[in-house]
Amino acid sequence: MVSEKLKLHGFNNLTKSLSFNIYDVCYAKTAEQRQAYIEYIDEVYNAERLTQILTQVSDIIGANILNIARQDYEPQGASVTILISEQELVEKERVEGNPTPGPLPETVLAHLDKSHITVHTYPESHPDQGVSTFRADIDVSTCGVISPLKALNFLIHSFDSDIVTIDYRVRGFTRDVAGKKHFIDHEINSIQNYMSADTKERYHMIDVNVYPEHIFHSKMLLKDLNLDNYLFGESADQLSEEEKALIRLQLRREMAEIFYGRNMDPGKDIGVSL
Repeated sequence: MVSEKLKLHGFNNLTKSLSFNIYDVCYAKTAEQRQAYIEYIDEVYNAERLTQILTQVSDIIGANILNIARQDYEPQGASVTILISEQELVEKERVEGNPTPGPLPETVLAHLDKSHITVHTYPESHPDQGVSTFRADIDVSTCGVISPLKALNFLIHSFDSDIVTIDYRVRGFTRDVAGKKHFIDHEINSIQNYMSADTKERYHMIDVNVYPEHIFHSKMLLKDLNLDNYLFGESADQLSEEEKALIRLQLRREMAEIFYGRNMDPGKDIGVSL
């Protein structure tokens, strides 16, 4: 059901924040393979590539880019921060020739503080079990009518997402023309409401929501484990059945521990079928 648009008094002051932890897991048997995996991830998701992804996010949610800062790190990892706005910027020449006073500097600064997109990457590997994990932390925070939820499916599909944890929160309030406060301006009872059917089909999902506080949390775990998609530097047909079973167990345990947020007893069943 599409609700009637609210008639607001001034700017929409609601801040909508969408945060991701996206994990990609792989098996790299030797120290050389693990180092090669980290170098591969560092190249595929370098600052330039991440900037391209976040620029597309800006387009999807209908935001205008104000500034981009990006950095690659040694020995690995990268960060990108994009400041965004809801309305188009007015060129300086037009401002100077415009008889209207325009926005105050304080208004512009407050707007920049609340609307941004950031990503940080963290490649790492287990010291002796062959499991390597790549984590990308992404935050999309908007102020106004633009919504970060529009970029939900795009971001999940932009990375090799084995496990995804998502937090969404609406903060503050805005007023309508009658002076009544509105603490949220859209209907939502789960982040899953905004996911595509194919996304929901591919993942196990758990929700933890605090409705009165407008806080929503979803965790996603990829259902299918095709071993060839997780081996770095070799293929499954090069391995014995015993080796394949052991690698699947190690991958399942790594993914389950990330999904549930706790270490698990190696002697007990991990409780997830992959």
